[in-house]
Amino acid sequence: MNALPFAQELLGALSGVLVGFSLGLVGGGGSILAVPLLVYVVGVKLPHLAIGTSAVAVAANAMASLATHARAGNVRWPCAAVFATAGVLGALGGARLGKMVDGHVLLAAFAGMMIVVAVLMIRRREPAEDLRVRLNRQNAPALAGAGLGAGALSGFFGIGGGFLIVPGLVAATGMPMLQAVGTSLVAVTAFGLTTAGSYAASGFVNWPLAAVFVAGGVAGSLVGARAAIGLARRRGMLTKVFAGIILAVAAYMLARSLSASF
Repeated sequence: MNALPFAQELLGALSGVLVGFSLGLVGGGGSILAVPLLVYVVGVKLPHLAIGTSAVAVAANAMASLATHARAGNVRWPCAAVFATAGVLGALGGARLGKMVDGHVLLAAFAGMMIVVAVLMIRRREPAEDLRVRLNRQNAPALAGAGLGAGALSGFFGIGGGFLIVPGLVAATGMPMLQAVGTSLVAVTAFGLTTAGSYAASGFVNWPLAAVFVAGGVAGSLVGARAAIGLARRRGMLTKVFAGIILAVAAYMLARSLSASF
């Protein structure tokens, strides 16, 4: 594949910074931001190519954010393992179905689902941040079920799925928001790699663009992860920021989809 024009390379790197910051801050929003940025800012004309490229970049950026959260002790590894293992199976099936659907239709449907999730998160009461959640017989089935569902939707829409994974972890275990953000990055990485592999096999990844996107995203993710730790000290604030980002991006996606229809 030919080298990228300088302007596209610069826009790709700057877009990666924004995506990485979102992943580090709230464990989600990466692919939801990445796909519109790649299409409307960087200039990728095919939605499925943008989806595949974003999956590669988001998986890599999620790993960078995961390292920061792991060092801070925010990752519940046993819970993450159950959730991610079930989710990878769902992502494989979902990605196959997603490639059969028009990319613009996928984005519009996804935006509607984002609004529902954001409203549910805003209404949720935040538990104490020092609550230490452990994997047990009661929450393991719920984790597996939530992981399978989130993985299927992540693969279908071609996203890392952090905005689905965080609420899924909270609902299944009752873990505090900061722990859910850190733990979700294990699944975001796994889902992203699964979806990226599926799209790459179909030729839907722009590798040079993915590389500059990752480079910008690593820097953004480190800043975002540190900001998340600071926000978590203010009870409930991280949840509100998370929901606000989801609503803002959903509104943007719906506006673009509607304008493209008329």
